[in-house]
Amino acid sequence: MSFGDHAMINALTSFWSTDRALSLLLVFLCCVIFVVVPLRELHVLGRFFLGASFSLLLVSGVLAVRRDVFTTVLVGTLVVASLAVRWTKLALGLPALEAWDALFSLVACAVLAAVVTVRVFRAGPITSQRIQGAIAVYLLLGLIWAFAYDLVEFMRPGAFLPAPGAAPERFCHFVYFSFIALTTVGFGDITPADPVARSLASLEALVGQLFPAILLARLVSMGAMYETAARHASAADEESRESATGERREDGRAAGAAQRERQ
Repeated sequence: MSFGDHAMINALTSFWSTDRALSLLLVFLCCVIFVVVPLRELHVLGRFFLGASFSLLLVSGVLAVRRDVFTTVLVGTLVVASLAVRWTKLALGLPALEAWDALFSLVACAVLAAVVTVRVFRAGPITSQRIQGAIAVYLLLGLIWAFAYDLVEFMRPGAFLPAPGAAPERFCHFVYFSFIALTTVGFGDITPADPVARSLASLEALVGQLFPAILLARLVSMGAMYETAARHASAADEESRESATGERREDGRAAGAAQRERQ
C-alpha cells in the first residue's frame, strides 16, 4: 500500500471520528427518505436502488458512531444481519423474508439512533454538527416506526386502510405515514384500523411531540453548563496567572532587599 493510500485512509478515519460524520449521516437520511423513497414509489428507481440506498445509509451510520470497539461491533453486527436478510430477499425474491427484513432493519435503526443520541449528548460544546446529529435521530425515529408498521401489516393484513399495497411500495407508503404521524399532521389518507397499529401510531405521535421539546431543553441546558464551566475555568486560569505573577514580584522584592542588606 502506497503512502498516498495510507494518507487517504487516515484522512477518512479522521473524518468519521469527528462530529462531521453526523452531518453526513443526516444528508444520507434526507436523501433516502425524501428523494429515493418517493422516486421508488413512482417506479423511477428499481427495488435494488432502494436496497442499495438503505445499505449505504446503514454503513454510514456504523462509520458515524465508531468510537469504541463494543459500539462498532454491536452496530456493525446488526447492520450486517439486516443487510444479509435484505439482499437475500431481493436476490431470491422470498416474500417469507419480508417480516425478518423489517424486524432486523427496525432493530438496526433503533440501536443506531440510541448510539447517535449518546454521542450527541456527551460532554462538550454544543456544535452545529451535534444538532444535526439530533435531527438525524428524529428522522431515524420515523424510519423505525415505518418498519414497525410494515411488520404489523405483514403479520396482520388489513391493519391499515386503505390497503397500502405490496412490498416495496408498501414500505414507501409507511415511510410517508410514519412522518405524518410523527409530526401529528394526520391527513387521514391512511388510517390504522388494527389495535396494534393504532397503539403504534399513538405512541409515535407522543414521541414526536416529546422528543423535540426534551431535546431542545437538554441541548440548551448543556450549552449553558458548558459556557459556565468554560468561564469558571478561564477565571481560575486568570487568577492562577495573577497569583503566579504576584509571587514572582514578591520573590523579586525579597531578593532585592536581601541584596541591599548584604551591600
